[in-house]
Amino acid sequence: MEVAIVLFVIAVIFIVRAVQIVPQQHAWVKERLGKYAGTLSPGPKFIIPFVDRITYKHSLKEIPLDVPSQVCITKDNTQLQVDGILYFQVTDPMRASYGSSNYIMAVTQLAQTSLRSVIGRLELDKTFEEREMINARVVEAIDEAALNWGVKVLRYEIKDLTPPAEILRAMQAQITAEREKRAVIATSEGKRQEQINLAEGARQAFIAKSEGEKQAAINIAQGEASAIIAVAEATGQAIERVASAIRQPCGDQAVQLKVAEKAVDAYSKVAAEANTTLIVPSNMTEVSALVSSAMKMIQTQQQRA
Repeated sequence: MEVAIVLFVIAVIFIVRAVQIVPQQHAWVKERLGKYAGTLSPGPKFIIPFVDRITYKHSLKEIPLDVPSQVCITKDNTQLQVDGILYFQVTDPMRASYGSSNYIMAVTQLAQTSLRSVIGRLELDKTFEEREMINARVVEAIDEAALNWGVKVLRYEIKDLTPPAEILRAMQAQITAEREKRAVIATSEGKRQEQINLAEGARQAFIAKSEGEKQAAINIAQGEASAIIAVAEATGQAIERVASAIRQPCGDQAVQLKVAEKAVDAYSKVAAEANTTLIVPSNMTEVSALVSSAMKMIQTQQQRA
């Protein structure tokens, strides 16, 4: 009875040790009598108890690794405190088991040395502008060496770049000066544009005023010309009517009468003015002579017409 119990316990232990259940996204390395005998994939697996044993268990998930902060020196001899994070994944469990005694430490140290090498080729200002390039260079350098460790480096990200306090103060002063410079330039450009706008406005106003004055002068001249033409036309029509009236019967006597009336009216106006000495012709036949001269002129104009 006791033997049966012992055999049952041994059988249970044998079965328990023979059946291995590997979780998803994991890989277990099996050794047989101290020698690599294969990699167990996810699911139930069977091994030979006391002959086979599981020596390494690897996770195939993406692993984030915090790279310790370190001091790097740039090309222009400036110290930078750099902190980053590395993402990698085990792709070959056998190499990860036997390629390095501690692949995590190896990847971490290689990331630090690669980062110092990349930053050492850049000046301080470029380190802030070329983060993507730095990340790519670090990944390239680590990935080449990590192949022998069964590890695939996916990406590296710089979390923080911290220059010394005096460099920060100098950078802040530079930024402040640059902003003040831009403000002064913007103000001067605004004043310049204002002066240009005022000058352009004055020029347009002067042009508009001169155009208005020119048009007014043209209008006045045209009005005066029209008035002169109208007066000339009216005078011509009046002369034509007078000439036509003279041709009528008794026209000459009417003209003589009109001229005599005008002469008498002129003498009357002169006599009416104050402090005026009126000299009357002693011979009134001079008035009739004046009328005769006027009539001869009228007749001459009629003959020419």
